Amino acid sequence: MPKIVTISAYVGAAFAEIGGCFSVWAWLRLGKSPLWLLPGAASLGLFAYLLTLVEAEAAGRAYAAYGGVYIVASLFWLWSVEGHRPDRWDLTGAAICLSGAAVILFGPRG
Repeated sequence: MPKIVTISAYVGAAFAEIGGCFSVWAWLRLGKSPLWLLPGAASLGLFAYLLTLVEAEAAGRAYAAYGGVYIVASLFWLWSVEGHRPDRWDLTGAAICLSGAAVILFGPRG
């Protein structure tokens, strides 16, 4: 069961981080209202909280493994929110990163 919590926390954290960062992007690059920063800040707070739920004995290992999940979620965001379909190089790179994240997080340790 802890693996389900960890994977769910990573997926939730990725979308919370992307949403929070996108709020700043929308304000500065798309000319949206500064009010976009309020839900963005809350989203970034949620991101940080969700990473504390990850089953790992060290924060650095949890953050390193999170990187692969973040990359995959970013490409999903690229496609679903921004309307740009990832190409084969995006998908290949994401698969490599996600494989690396799995090794970091779930590899056997003494």
